[in-house]
Amino acid sequence: MQGNAFANFTQADMNIESRAPVVSARADARREQILEAAEACFREFGFHNASISKICKRAAMSPGHVYHYFENKEAIIEGIVRRKADVILARVDSMRTAPDMLDATLGRAGESVAEKLEHDFASLDIEILAEACRSPGVARIVSAADGEVRRNFKHVVRSLRRDLGFDDSEAIIDAVADMVAALFDGMTVRGVRHPDLRRDEVFGVFAKVLRFLIVDAR
Repeated sequence: MQGNAFANFTQADMNIESRAPVVSARADARREQILEAAEACFREFGFHNASISKICKRAAMSPGHVYHYFENKEAIIEGIVRRKADVILARVDSMRTAPDMLDATLGRAGESVAEKLEHDFASLDIEILAEACRSPGVARIVSAADGEVRRNFKHVVRSLRRDLGFDDSEAIIDAVADMVAALFDGMTVRGVRHPDLRRDEVFGVFAKVLRFLIVDAR
């Protein structure tokens, strides 16, 4: 009896484990569905006018279903910011592992600039930053994500500078990372103010400025 009971328990346990990835994948898909709906609503209505009911309608879900995954709109913003940060972190990681780190850094930068010049990306970014100016909670979310990206990018800057023979202080590495971040942040605003800018020429000049910051900063 005990042997059969143990066998039954083991099989049940295995069934649960086999279902776990499916359940997890379904939950991830639901979260993505909500985040995409929220992004669309934030862009169209602004953060405060994008009610949970509007997000539910766009996501084709009930309020209870949405609240199952996100406690409130601030939690949804955290999910959006997390997703954006993960994309950037993946790019930074590809820079760190590339055979030619400098070429990879300049190449991946072009992808980020192109993304930031897209209207949908820029409008959502600016909406979140505007809310960060009003809400301490959102400000902490944005600052935490920025800090994580900066820490990882600083490893790239430090490695590149060491390869060039520089032994920089932490203050110099911080300054270079902040100036690079300011360049990228500025492209978001520039894309909104001047949507018809000459992208190819801007990409070329941007790469030269980025190279100067990394290679020639003192």
